[in-house]
Amino acid sequence: MTVRCSECPLRDRRIFAPMTAEEVAFMTRFKAGELSVEAGTQLLMEGANSPQLFTVLSGMGVRYKTLEDGRRQVLNFVFPGDFLGMQAGIMGEMSHSVDATTDMSLCVFSRSEVWSLFKTRPERAFDLTWVAAVEQNFLGEALSAVGQMDATQRIAWAFVRLFGRGQAVGMTEGHTMPLPFRQQDLADSLGLSLVHTNKTLARFRERQLASWADGLLSITDMRALAELAGIDHEAPEIRPLI
Repeated sequence: MTVRCSECPLRDRRIFAPMTAEEVAFMTRFKAGELSVEAGTQLLMEGANSPQLFTVLSGMGVRYKTLEDGRRQVLNFVFPGDFLGMQAGIMGEMSHSVDATTDMSLCVFSRSEVWSLFKTRPERAFDLTWVAAVEQNFLGEALSAVGQMDATQRIAWAFVRLFGRGQAVGMTEGHTMPLPFRQQDLADSLGLSLVHTNKTLARFRERQLASWADGLLSITDMRALAELAGIDHEAPEIRPLI
């Protein structure tokens, strides 16, 4: 069944800025439908001119670029509330691909309506711009981690940030959250080999900092992880929901 914008479960999460009744009514008109996909489905393809944009209602996925030799560079991970396809909506084609790691439900928007949003709803257009700026900031932080941190610090940074994102959208239970990605995905996103990643994770378990097995991430000592990464564990900044 289609989820009405007025009853969207994501709007109850404190991470998302409140919407006025007028904004909800506009998003109801802007929304073209919903899509349910199985794990492994490619939602957006690098170089493609997608006619649709998406907001993730539930499920998780991965953004990545494919190199000329066929290898995959993971850019980041997709969580509920994320907006997908904006590059195609603005630039005409995607510069990266997005795959569903789990079964996913998505709100669907027509790319052809994006310009009408900029013309008639400047506050919502600003929200789109804000989302793009935050994504750029996150990629900058990730690049800094890859370029300046050792393997232990990189994985600590990733776990703190991923757990924070999951916590913000209600995916955590105590100190545990689902993290259904492969170790290879994490290794790719952090510029590490699979062997190095596996050894580092084993040290985390031995030091009782965190464990990641069977699709579940358990954080035993968040403060120590944050100190390793040189960052604060704090709730992500409140952001708009598209």
